Amino acid sequence: MQKIFEQLTSVFRKNSGYISKERYEEIILKNRTLFEDSDTIFLLLQASGYPISEYQDGYRLDTYFTPYKEQKYCILDIETNGSKPVSSQVIEIGAVMVQNGKIIDRFETFVECAFVPPYISKITGIEQKDLIGAPSRAKALMMLREFMQDAIFVAHNVSFDYPFLTASFNRFGLGEIGNPQLCTINLAKRTFKSPKYGLAYLNESLNIELVTHHRAYSDALSAFFVMQKSLETIPEYVLSTDDLLRFSTSSQRERGQKRRETPQ
Repeated sequence: MQKIFEQLTSVFRKNSGYISKERYEEIILKNRTLFEDSDTIFLLLQASGYPISEYQDGYRLDTYFTPYKEQKYCILDIETNGSKPVSSQVIEIGAVMVQNGKIIDRFETFVECAFVPPYISKITGIEQKDLIGAPSRAKALMMLREFMQDAIFVAHNVSFDYPFLTASFNRFGLGEIGNPQLCTINLAKRTFKSPKYGLAYLNESLNIELVTHHRAYSDALSAFFVMQKSLETIPEYVLSTDDLLRFSTSSQRERGQKRRETPQ
């Protein structure tokens, strides 16, 4: 599905957020398995959190039209008992749902696990006894999927959380995560100067005081405050959610060109 997400997004962006039914089916036919038709893929895309909807005789990318302030963002963090999803698992999930600059919902859970290495307990403070009676991995991930819906997946160092959770979802038959992703490290680097962009350093430099580092909900809350700091100086040409996503991964040259094209 990842190739479908990428190809659809690319075509949507080239066509001002819209795509014809014929072009959509071309992409699906190129990437589907023998057992999936285009209508089934559409339902799977929506279930995965990919922001697609039917529009007239085709489809549209919802994030292309949603003002970034009105968009829902699921800002999350995970703690794990190792670094590789093939040999380790999630042991804690924390998330806040944000819209219009405010937290509108929250999610927090331990995850059942039979073994937590001592070095993980030392970093996080989570011990194996804390996880007794917690939801199973499958249950916790299903709860997270329901919480995220089609919100933007936001994390501080999203390159770890997103693939780890995607692999975990696939392991339990929940499909890949299709929610667009936003990294608060990338966003911070493009909006304010700092000697370091690690969460612990930013907690201190931005005076984020209500946190316990290396715990999932606390780190998700920290990432929320980092994102709020970034949005204070976001360029005027960033209007939609898709603008924000593209800005967060843009080069200095691309940003300079955008500024020159923006009417003063």
